Amino acid sequence: MAMRQTPLTCSGHTRPVVDLAFSGITPYGYFLISACKDGKPMLRQGDTGDWIGTFLGHKGAVWGATLNNDATKAATAAADFTAKVWDAVSGDELMTLAHKHIVKTVDFTQDSNYLLTGGQDKLLRIYDLNKPEAEPKEISGHTSGIKKALWCSEDKQILSADDKTVRLWDHATMTEVKSLNFNMSVSSMEYIPEGEILVITYGRSIAFHSAVSLDPIKSFEAPATINSASLHPEKEFLVAGGEDFKLYKYDYNSGEELESYKGHFGPIHCVRFSPDGELYASGSEDGTLRLWQTVVGKTYGLWKCVLPEEDSGELAKPKIGFPETTEEELEEIASENSDSIYSSTPEVKA
Repeated sequence: MAMRQTPLTCSGHTRPVVDLAFSGITPYGYFLISACKDGKPMLRQGDTGDWIGTFLGHKGAVWGATLNNDATKAATAAADFTAKVWDAVSGDELMTLAHKHIVKTVDFTQDSNYLLTGGQDKLLRIYDLNKPEAEPKEISGHTSGIKKALWCSEDKQILSADDKTVRLWDHATMTEVKSLNFNMSVSSMEYIPEGEILVITYGRSIAFHSAVSLDPIKSFEAPATINSASLHPEKEFLVAGGEDFKLYKYDYNSGEELESYKGHFGPIHCVRFSPDGELYASGSEDGTLRLWQTVVGKTYGLWKCVLPEEDSGELAKPKIGFPETTEEELEEIASENSDSIYSSTPEVKA
């Protein structure tokens, strides 16, 4: 029986959502952080999209955001020439790391002791979070602003992307190992630790490379310019989104397009699979982020599959259920949070 994809729409941001990151799976589930040009990154419950809090403190657009594996710390990169590290449990700002230009990307090591940053000044910086007063280590070599920088190979190496180049660096020697050059701007980069796979998007291309050697594995062509792509944890599927407002889902092994549907009311800037692979999130120019089921019709999170009457002729449709919260309870929650670092109460809706 045919099933219809019914996304959860998470509102609350007032400008384009430009970056998304999931935590690992914790005893409390997994979590999702969003970076937005409104300067107010938000933390949400990953499987439902329920808003947890907003990190307040940046004075410019936030271009990058990430969580450590156990979701106890968050980091953000912003246009106010700073990267910030936050306590993701309380929402408190732990430190501000001053830069000389716009910061675009942040990434924690697996043990959360070091933070990697990159931005418009073309330098990679490595901060020891146990010694915030110490000067960071710097790696130079990029010839244009850095869009993305990621730890890889158990933090022994670093991957970074500027306008048309992806570079692999050795952490110990701080030297370049290898680079890839493209004939058009690199729009996104995702690192998959299991299998050491690097996903790169540029133009209409979605390319897969070895994260160890940068050797090509395979590539797909999409019908439109792609801004972001994400590989399923089990490497079964690939999702991508871009300038035509649509989301595309491909079979990773064959390259066959499995689904495509209009995902947003503006270009899609970022897509990411959840750590369990049950859903993927998309962030858009339209100011929303949406959660989509990998397998439509499966009961998961707020989705509950309800089959119609056999003779009704209707399509089966996932039903979206919400916790019963009265208006009085919502007002009380908002009042309690009005003076908190975690402010406002965005909603999640179908």
